[in-house]
Amino acid sequence: MKIATFNINNVVKRLPNLLAWLGESEPDVVCLQELKATDDAFPIEAIRSAGYGAVWKGQKSWNGVAILARGAQPVLTRSALPGDSADKQARYIEAAVSGVLVGCIYLPNGNPQPGPKFDYKLAWFQRLVAHASDLLVAGVPAVLAGDYNVVPTDSDIYSTRGWEKNALLQPQPRAAYARLLRDGWTDGLSRAYLGRPPFTFWSKIRNAWARDAGLRIDHLLLSPTIAPRLAEAGVDHWTGYEPDSSDHAPAWVLLD
Repeated sequence: MKIATFNINNVVKRLPNLLAWLGESEPDVVCLQELKATDDAFPIEAIRSAGYGAVWKGQKSWNGVAILARGAQPVLTRSALPGDSADKQARYIEAAVSGVLVGCIYLPNGNPQPGPKFDYKLAWFQRLVAHASDLLVAGVPAVLAGDYNVVPTDSDIYSTRGWEKNALLQPQPRAAYARLLRDGWTDGLSRAYLGRPPFTFWSKIRNAWARDAGLRIDHLLLSPTIAPRLAEAGVDHWTGYEPDSSDHAPAWVLLD
């Protein structure tokens, strides 16, 4: 079972990129972030024609998340992260696919920091930690995949120079991510690589993609009931060379 996460950065604009990648990589489950489209604008017919069922939560101009399943219809379990009913940003969706609960995450960026956007990031992260803990207590076989907007360690970025004040590298979100790992979640990419895991995001300037001057901010966390099934993981870096590509590359895990 191949589960992937892909910040598509506008699903309508980059639909050709998405369809080409689906045809080449053939993931069984896909978590998409930054749809930048309303529910009505989500290109469901094209996705169904590619062989995928889908559930999604859109939002005009920004945010938006979706879960796709090859040859199946995901069973929606949540369309928002619990813990704050007033939060209307489309950043979390959850569905059951082939016996696995899949949570699709688009964690707030948090810049500029300090400030209200960073405070929102930390509060959202704590809600995620709490929900993830509930899943562990329930013994649910789960994968929490998405754009976490956190660089876990200094080895997960090409260089920290110039990034010292960026919200992605601050101690508080790093501590929240580390808390997930301490609680029992396994970082699929990190576990699969003996050395440094591959990056998943590159700036569109200064030829960063070709130089591999990137960051690892897209993660797939596996529950203890899933982690022993991890066989392989990777990042489809080649997608960045396609015309009008996203600034993220799909990251994936393969489960036995």
